[in-house]
Amino acid sequence: MASPISANKAELLAIANAVASEKMIDKSIVIEAMEEAIQKAARARYGAENDIRAKLDPMTGDLRLWRVVEVVEEVEDYFKQVDLKQAQKLQDGAAVGDFIVDPLPPVDLGRIDAQSAKQVIFQKVRDAERERQYEEFKDRAGEVITGVIKSVEFGHVIVNLGRAEGVIRRDQQIPREAARVGERIRALIMKVERNNRGPQIFLSRAHPDFMKKLFAQEVPEIYDGIIEIKAAARDPGSRAKIGVISHDSSIDPVGACVGMKGSRVQAVVQELQGEKIDIIPWSEDIATFVVNALQPATVARVVLDEDEGRIEVVVPDDQLSLAIGRRGQNVRLASQLTGHQIDIMTEEEASEKRSKEFAERSKMFEEELDVDETLSQLLVAEGFAELEEVAYVELAELASIEGFDEELAEELQSRANEALERQEEAHRAARRELGVEDDLADIPHLTEEMLVVLGKAGIKTLDDLADLATDELIAKRREAPRRRQGADGPPLRRPQREQDKGGVLGAFGLSEEQGNEIIMAARAHWFEAEEDAAPAAAPEAQAEEAADAESSQ
Repeated sequence: MASPISANKAELLAIANAVASEKMIDKSIVIEAMEEAIQKAARARYGAENDIRAKLDPMTGDLRLWRVVEVVEEVEDYFKQVDLKQAQKLQDGAAVGDFIVDPLPPVDLGRIDAQSAKQVIFQKVRDAERERQYEEFKDRAGEVITGVIKSVEFGHVIVNLGRAEGVIRRDQQIPREAARVGERIRALIMKVERNNRGPQIFLSRAHPDFMKKLFAQEVPEIYDGIIEIKAAARDPGSRAKIGVISHDSSIDPVGACVGMKGSRVQAVVQELQGEKIDIIPWSEDIATFVVNALQPATVARVVLDEDEGRIEVVVPDDQLSLAIGRRGQNVRLASQLTGHQIDIMTEEEASEKRSKEFAERSKMFEEELDVDETLSQLLVAEGFAELEEVAYVELAELASIEGFDEELAEELQSRANEALERQEEAHRAARRELGVEDDLADIPHLTEEMLVVLGKAGIKTLDDLADLATDELIAKRREAPRRRQGADGPPLRRPQREQDKGGVLGAFGLSEEQGNEIIMAARAHWFEAEEDAAPAAAPEAQAEEAADAESSQ
C-alpha cells in the first residue's frame, strides 16, 4: 500500500494534469498556482511576516517548503533575520549579509487553509484560461466561426464558441431573425478585446464581410482568388449587392457566383434568412459601375462630379421608382457599393436643371462682364461657369471660340479681372464690418470671401482661428441624401445642406495640407510669445535660486 506521502504526491500531480487538460492551459501554470496556494497557507500557519517559498516538483510531486532569512550581526526582525551563529547551523559558510534557506516541515492544511488555497488556484487558473482564450482569438478578426446559442440577454445573443463565448449585439443581428437557445449559428468575428472578465469577442451577421466570407465558402473560384469581390453593400435581411471581377477572362464572375440553377447564391441567401442578393460585374470605370449597380433600372446618362464625390444619374421617367427602390433601398445600396453619393433624376428634371444653370450663368456673365445676352450664352455654351475660368484661361483658348478674336478675348479677360477685384473689395468691406481682424487676411490660402464666412461663424481673431482643429475648419459639409417620391413612401424632398456638419470652410474645397498650414500660421504668434517670455523669466529664476542658497546657509 502506498504511503500517505506518496499518495499525496500522486494526488497533487493528478490534479495538476487534470486541470491543465480540462482548461487547455500549460501544466506549469497549474503547478505555479499550487505553489502560490501552499505559500499562502504556510504564511497563515507560520506567520504572514515570514518570507516563505514553496516548490512542487512537476515530475515526482515532491514538495519543499522553506523560508528565506538574512544573516545579520544583531537580529531586529526575528521573522526575516538570523544571527551568524544560528545561520552557520543552517548552512555551512554562511556570512553576514547572505540570504539563506531555513527548511520548514510540510503544513497540514486545515479546512480554512484548504479553502483559501483552493481559491488561489482557481483564480490563477481562471486568469490563465482567459489569457489563453484571448491569445487564441485575438488574430481571428474577419473569420467566420460556428457556435451554439447559449442565451439571449436584452436582445444580445450569447454564443458558445467551445473554448470561449462571443456576443452578437442587437445591431449586428439580421432583423427579424429568431435566435433559439441550443441552435447552431454562424457569424463573423468583428473584433476581440481584452477585458478583466475575459476576452470580449464581438460577432456579426449583418456586416457585409460576413456575406463575402459566405460566398468564399460556396464559390471555389473566390476562395482560390480567381474571382474577387471588390465591393459589397447590405441592407441586412432584405437586400444586398456585391461587385465581382474575374482575373481569368474565360470565367464569368457573375455566373460563377450564381452557380448551376442558382445553387451557390441560394446557399448564401438561405444563411442570410432570404436576403436577396444582386451580383454585379465590377468595373474600374465608375460611370459603368454605377450603371451596373443601379440594376434592374435602366440608366440614360451619368454625370460625375469628382470634386464633390457625387454622381448625377438620369433615368427615364418610367424608371424612377425602380432606380430609387423601395424606401430608397436600391439607390442607397448602389451608393454604398460605389462609394459615391448618387442623385437620381428624370430626364425632364435634368433638362430643367441644365436650363436653370445655363440661364443663371448667362445672367452672371452678362452682368459682371457687361456683355450682351448672345455673348454670355456663347461663353456658357463653351463650358465656362465661373469668372475665374474666363480670367485665367489661356488667351488662345478664349480667342479660338467661333466668332471671337484675340482683341475680344483680351477685353473679356480684362473685364473678368476687374469683376473679380470688385467682388474681392466687396468681401473685404463685409469682412471688416463683421469685425474680422486684418491679421487673418495675411494667413495663406484664405480669401476675403472665406474671411467673411469665418466672421459669420464668430471667428474674428488669430486666437479664434488657432483654437480650431483642421477638421473643424476644412471638412466638407455633407448634404442630406436626395430623396424623391418612393415606390410606396411619402412625398420626398430635394437635398438641403446640413449647416451643423462639416468644417466652417468646407464648401471651399481646401485640402488637408492647406488646412494644416492655415491653422499653424494662426498659431505662430503663440510660439513667438513664448520665446519672448523666456528671457524675461530667466532673471526671476536666478533670483529664486539665490534666495534658496542664502536660506540654506
